[in-house]
Amino acid sequence: MGRRQVGRKQVSSSSASDSQAGIQAQAHHLQGSEGPSRRLLTLVDCRGLCAIRCGRHSRPNVCTRACGTCCRRCNCVPPGTHGNRERCGSCYTDMLTHGNKPKCP
Repeated sequence: MGRRQVGRKQVSSSSASDSQAGIQAQAHHLQGSEGPSRRLLTLVDCRGLCAIRCGRHSRPNVCTRACGTCCRRCNCVPPGTHGNRERCGSCYTDMLTHGNKPKCP
């Protein structure tokens, strides 16, 4: 288990291999019994759904950026151009900006 100098920090090669093994174990766990082609969650088309959601917004670029962040984190975009936020659950409704305002459109 050698050590190498990176900048001012010493990095143990064993810790790098341990973290790689942990990542592989997580990937194996997520693959399930059907192999890597099976997904546990259905991924949504964030770009397309956010374009619809923000289509009538007064600031469509700001809306689309916030919607994309919320979609990636929550894997959901509410239907329609406004309202219906509760359809995506607490992940979507409880996300706040640094100014303590609702983040997700």
